[in-house]
Amino acid sequence: MQLEDLQVILKVAEFRSITAAAASLDLRTATASAAIKRVESALGVDLFIRTTRQLRLSSAGERFIPKCEEALLTLELARQDLKEEGGQIDGELRIGASSDLGRNLVTPWLDELLLCHPGLSLKVNISDSHVDFYRDPVDIALRYGPPADANLYGFKICPVPRLLCAAPAYLQEIDAPLTPDDLSSHNGLFYQLHEIVHSSWEFHRGGDIYKVRMSGNRSSNDGDLVRRWCTSGYGLAIKSCLDMSTDLLSGKVLAVMQEYKPKSTELWLVSPGRQSITPTVRLVRDTLRNRCAEVLKQLVDSGILAQQDLEMLE
Repeated sequence: MQLEDLQVILKVAEFRSITAAAASLDLRTATASAAIKRVESALGVDLFIRTTRQLRLSSAGERFIPKCEEALLTLELARQDLKEEGGQIDGELRIGASSDLGRNLVTPWLDELLLCHPGLSLKVNISDSHVDFYRDPVDIALRYGPPADANLYGFKICPVPRLLCAAPAYLQEIDAPLTPDDLSSHNGLFYQLHEIVHSSWEFHRGGDIYKVRMSGNRSSNDGDLVRRWCTSGYGLAIKSCLDMSTDLLSGKVLAVMQEYKPKSTELWLVSPGRQSITPTVRLVRDTLRNRCAEVLKQLVDSGILAQQDLEMLE
């Protein structure tokens, strides 16, 4: 039996669909079906019970699949150990990232990584929706906030304060807000996900919480577009300090009302399980931690962030 055929078997067992399993492996459905037949022929049993409406494991499949998973995991871990001992970084890395972070920071960092490791190739899935590891063709994903699914495995990259941002051109037309009460006269730029417009803004000062229902004339499910609207002077936006770092450091946008802080978050690198943590993933993790730390330090040194704000989030 070929390892590739066994990997197909495991994917079919996971998806309960030959078509879906083939798609996740970038195979033709006929190729996946042939792999199943070869394994079943070698074992002398049917691993799946097929009907016109569904596919499910046979009793033999129920016994075989867990042992197959364990065997392939053992082989993969052994392979990773050998590669790690030799410092080998190669193969394909499939990573998901949000539109702002992915386009403006992470992709350039990964481009530099590829220059240092010619054997490494890259596929980037840019989306502001959370990655579904069972559906989307990614190995790891960057997301704001820790994984909510207990089956996922994650590394915290860094704390991420959010800031209320505006372009100088916008602030020439209207005075910068000093308190949440001042926001009633301002135009909000909103992030929208699944038809929900995030127009209710929350700020913290000391132990007090201030909630403001904003009005505004622009919303999008693309965080990078919201950033572009903000830098163009169309209104105020609450954004991650990482997403806006280049614009903040260049003076293209300003952080306003800084005594009142939007709720902070954290950046995490998430994978579908510990077995996905390869030497390449560890290298990416360490690279992201180092580069994000550099950006946060620049924001502190420029007076845009306070060091104590980061320390409170650690």
